[in-house]
Amino acid sequence: MLEERKERIKGFIHEKSYHPLSFEELVVSLDVPKEDIPLFRQCLDELEQEGLIFKTKKNRYGAPERMGLVVGKFQGHERGFGFVIPDAPQQDDLFIQSDRINGAMHGDHVIARITKYMSDDRHSEGEIVRILSRANDKIVGTFEKSYSIGYVIPDHKKIRGHIVVPIDSSMGAKPHQKVIVEITRYPESERNAEGQIIEILGDVDEKGVDVLSIIRTYNIPVDFPEEVIQEAKGIPQELTPDDFAGRRDLRDLTMVTIDGEDAKDLDDAVSLEITEDRNYRLGVHIADVSYYVKENSPLDREALKRGTSVYFPDRVIPMLPTELSNGICSLNPKVDRLAFSVFMEINDRGRVINHEIVESVINVTERMTYTDVYKILEEQDQELIERYKPLVPMLEKMKDLALILMKKRSLRGAIDFDFPETKIIVDEQGKPIAIEKYEMTIANKIIEEFMLLCNETVSEHFYWTNTPFVYRIHEDPDPEKIQRLNEFLFNFGVRIKGSGNVHPRALQDVLDKVKGTRQERIISTMMLRSLQKARYSDEHTWHFGLAANYYSHFTAPIRRYPDLIIHRIMKEYIHGKLDAERNEYYSKVLHDITKHCSEREKNAEEAERDYEEFKKAEYMQEHIGEKFTGIVSGITSFGMFVELENSVEGLVRLSSMDDDYYIYDEERYFLMGERTGKTYRIGDTVEVVVTRADPQTRQVDFMLSVNAHEFENLFNGTTHNHKKKDSREIRRKKSIDRHVLAHITGKNKKRKR
Repeated sequence: MLEERKERIKGFIHEKSYHPLSFEELVVSLDVPKEDIPLFRQCLDELEQEGLIFKTKKNRYGAPERMGLVVGKFQGHERGFGFVIPDAPQQDDLFIQSDRINGAMHGDHVIARITKYMSDDRHSEGEIVRILSRANDKIVGTFEKSYSIGYVIPDHKKIRGHIVVPIDSSMGAKPHQKVIVEITRYPESERNAEGQIIEILGDVDEKGVDVLSIIRTYNIPVDFPEEVIQEAKGIPQELTPDDFAGRRDLRDLTMVTIDGEDAKDLDDAVSLEITEDRNYRLGVHIADVSYYVKENSPLDREALKRGTSVYFPDRVIPMLPTELSNGICSLNPKVDRLAFSVFMEINDRGRVINHEIVESVINVTERMTYTDVYKILEEQDQELIERYKPLVPMLEKMKDLALILMKKRSLRGAIDFDFPETKIIVDEQGKPIAIEKYEMTIANKIIEEFMLLCNETVSEHFYWTNTPFVYRIHEDPDPEKIQRLNEFLFNFGVRIKGSGNVHPRALQDVLDKVKGTRQERIISTMMLRSLQKARYSDEHTWHFGLAANYYSHFTAPIRRYPDLIIHRIMKEYIHGKLDAERNEYYSKVLHDITKHCSEREKNAEEAERDYEEFKKAEYMQEHIGEKFTGIVSGITSFGMFVELENSVEGLVRLSSMDDDYYIYDEERYFLMGERTGKTYRIGDTVEVVVTRADPQTRQVDFMLSVNAHEFENLFNGTTHNHKKKDSREIRRKKSIDRHVLAHITGKNKKRKR
């Protein structure tokens, strides 16, 4: 009843003919009975708190978007400014200067007033006028002291400003300890936030504190509630004949899983047969998690809350307890498992000419790894071929089919970002000991192509059933961003064909032209930044990056909640339970679910990236003073970024380039020496020396080797010979202050920044 009244009020206020009215005028206009006035006021207050209506200083109510206001989440930036990301998808992001944030913190739900409209390719600007709700009440950071005042420096880069902590509220925390501070007073325009320490995580260098800090910073739940644990423990780990009822028995069908060596949550298995018509009959078999995770159960509520599993180099924080993720739901070999099976008949051009979706019971023949499949198919490893002899013909046919599907996707214009991936290897203490390249081989491509095709097939199937569904969408890029990308590409002698709304094929043509060049990685990165971010939606649209008209995530229900809810909808549809009432239910809840899952996915990605950057900086601490070869990956007014072969990126500061005065050419993206005319451009190969690495700031500093002779001399005999002696003392000696280093190398001239 309350929601219906709120909808009526909101609808009235958003009518085109409406103009801002006072409370009393609204009561009259909507003919509110006297006895309902308290409830009416409550509805107005809630709508205002949700940002759906706005009350002016003169106590008149209006629609925010018609009053030059933007309602959305504030996204902070480490340099102090930020953006308001609108709740309404049709509105553009709003730029907020640092002096107009007015106490908002990253993640807060806010209302901003547009102060300057932009007609060119820049964002409109605004000022935050109201904070609807706070996103942070507890913050992870490093405790420091200054005389009689304590303060916490937030770990999250997007949360700006120190949090002041009175000494009597510090729990005895010591400088350089990781702590959790509870905010007692939020920041204001000219005043820092205040808080009290509620937990001390440990010293910065203490084992496990690094990952714990990141987990807590990004609010990633680790431990499962007791009721969830009990429900998971109550699920049998073996199937009984009763579980097979109504399912197709596929236990005699030869199928394999292909994953990394250390994977434990095995979502998918694949099978392949050749039909009488010489077509491929591909089977993709996905764990039927929805059989165990019932709607609105403790397991389901916790899975929705988490939204996704989170993967760190040394651990996984699963969406589901291990009894499911590594147990009864994981498609382990030689055991019976429940699945959703999608069979697709595919011709020699990669076209799906027939498909079938069934609930099944399967028994995986063999657990294969990417490494072994690659060795069998590409290196012809005779020992492995003999070991997996019955499976080799099927694997060879899988390779043939994968190549056909890759060609088909390429022809339709799908963008293939061929980024080299890296894997951080850590020891038992969590210390990074190596950063290795992770090659994407034909074995990875087999699984990637099969899962993509399966996701497209399922998405298209259910689109035409006209049922509520969850889609994975990727909207067309902003034309202004594509224009800026074209201006960037001009410096490398390439351009995007066409104008206006660009087709993904035009972007792939650019990637094809630069493939194998020094600029390939940089151009790919800049192109990726110019695109929208893929997200979940209850409304159908195409997937730009894949050039796919229909796409959903169906193949990973162990680790992604959108896949799980798709399984649930499919199951209801197959069994005829998706009636009008259930359709209406899903139509109401899917919008919020998809929005939440997109946010949780983004949060998980940021946490994973943050931890990776932390470990990379920690790894480079042991290589200070050493030479590396890298590629210039970015040019700025204060220096240039260089990316090493191991994917570590660091900054060569302009102030350290003392062989000349270097001028930054903003339009052509290069640095040029005033005297020598020497230039540094994106894609150039340079030799650098590591001068500083700070895991806490995730920052690595380099110096060009031609400028670093004094620095190298300083470190001779230290970097290599005494690592075992006292690593903490060595790191302290290595962390030389920038100004001291400038004095040693004679760089006392001021630089234009």
